[in-house]
Amino acid sequence: MENEKSQWYDKSYKLLLAPPIIFLIICLVYLGSFYSSHGDFILKDASLSGGTTITLRGDFNAEELELGLKTVFEDVNVRTTSDLATGKHNSIIIDSSVQPDVLEAEIEKIIGAQLTEKDFSTEFSGPALSKNFYRQLITALLISFLLMSFVIFFLFRTFIPSIAVIFSAFADIVMPLAILDYFGVRISAAGIAGFLMLIGYSVDTDILLTTRVLKKREGTVNQRIFSSFKTGIFMTSTALLAVLPAFLIITSLPDSFRQIFLILALGLFADIINTWLTNASVIKWYADKKGIN
Repeated sequence: MENEKSQWYDKSYKLLLAPPIIFLIICLVYLGSFYSSHGDFILKDASLSGGTTITLRGDFNAEELELGLKTVFEDVNVRTTSDLATGKHNSIIIDSSVQPDVLEAEIEKIIGAQLTEKDFSTEFSGPALSKNFYRQLITALLISFLLMSFVIFFLFRTFIPSIAVIFSAFADIVMPLAILDYFGVRISAAGIAGFLMLIGYSVDTDILLTTRVLKKREGTVNQRIFSSFKTGIFMTSTALLAVLPAFLIITSLPDSFRQIFLILALGLFADIINTWLTNASVIKWYADKKGIN
């Protein structure tokens, strides 16, 4: 059985490159189109673009508020948080680029009552400050990726295996980003932090695979790939079992936490594809070409 599986892999491993490469190309094309229409690769929330965030506490109709506000403001975003035990809405969070007093006045107009201090809280960040903060976060993300690339090159000191690991990490970021953009998810500062964390999460299985296949000599190349897969998929599954329940079940968590968990979950799913289809196929091809047994 194991011999048949190995023979099939020898014949088919290059074909396994096609699905993730095609999906990555689709994601890159979509992100290019998204950038041309929005002027950026992400939809930024108020913490990154500047604007007002109002949190309403009490028995308010979220759908009525969203409908009423969207008839007045183009860039308003309304979301709710709920209690885990009862499922009852705890609060309504409203984001917009307008000034706080303008947004508060329109909310009072829709609900037909004056807001009191116990009903709501307001946060406001100026566009210039938010733009500078966003620039710093993106710079940190790029520097982290470059430092990770340097460490990978230093660790393996061979071009193709190093590029394969870096390419996989790049794809692990691009794919979740395209999915979030497609579904209109507004990225916060916490979301950028999630992508920073993803850089670390995305390379551990790639390093495991590359090290075991190229630097160890126990068994055949295929056996070392399959052994790496068993260990790596267990590592990734463990991480997914940690972040998915937190995102799907604990709905009362702050939105910033939930966004980090969502990005990590999407990135880990992408990592399964990019490590065990793309990177494994490249390492297998490289080992065959170099005569590594």
